Amino acid sequence: MIRKYGTLSGLILGVVSIFGSFLLEGGSFHTLFLWPALIIVFGGTFAATIISFGLDKFLRIFSLMQIAYFPPEYDIKKIIDFFTRISIKVRVSGLLSIEKDIEALEHHFTKKIVGYAIEGMDQDSVQSSAQLEMKMIQERHLENISIFNKMGGYAPTMGIIGTVMGLIMTLASAGQDPNKLIAHIATAFIATLWGIFSANIFWLPIGDKLKECHIREKNMMEISLEGVLAIQSGAIPSEIRARLMSLLPQREQIKMPNPI
Repeated sequence: MIRKYGTLSGLILGVVSIFGSFLLEGGSFHTLFLWPALIIVFGGTFAATIISFGLDKFLRIFSLMQIAYFPPEYDIKKIIDFFTRISIKVRVSGLLSIEKDIEALEHHFTKKIVGYAIEGMDQDSVQSSAQLEMKMIQERHLENISIFNKMGGYAPTMGIIGTVMGLIMTLASAGQDPNKLIAHIATAFIATLWGIFSANIFWLPIGDKLKECHIREKNMMEISLEGVLAIQSGAIPSEIRARLMSLLPQREQIKMPNPI
């Protein structure tokens, strides 16, 4: 639960800390949310992203943001217990006896490769098929991560463009209404604020969070593949559990009791 809502909590803390400090210093919401500055920063960032990656991949960022703020959970303990339990059944009745057991699996990848083994696919074929799929998934994930990393680079630059535009308008309005001068100066510096803020609170952290999600999913896949290969090799349940547990950090191994 903490991991699931940790990213969202961090976002809220960042917004409250930075904008709250601005308001405590005497700033106002009207000054903070100047439409020209917001349009330059976010519109420019989105435009650069579309140019770089295409509209179809840009539209994907909204679903990716949902994944980052509400990441999927992988119950590794449950997966290890599953392979330990079915290994006993396989040794007694063979692989076909676990055909109904895979229906209880939550993750499509795990279910798929266990299904390969039940269908009679040999170890090398299962391993090559699984590794190929893992490679393709990794490439897609890295591409998604790079979108947000690029946006984190574009946003501050758009903020600088907004600042330059604001200063140009300030100089162009020199000698006129002082209120116009103040408005142009505010737009200039608010654009810089939004550019740096959006990069370091929105885009770059989302990229890092997606990277963490990828690592956790990859770990789940590696454990699932190792479990299938161990069962196909005829390893005893205690050996299978030990092999799968060795893929976990030491602190997680200590927390997991042995059900055998």
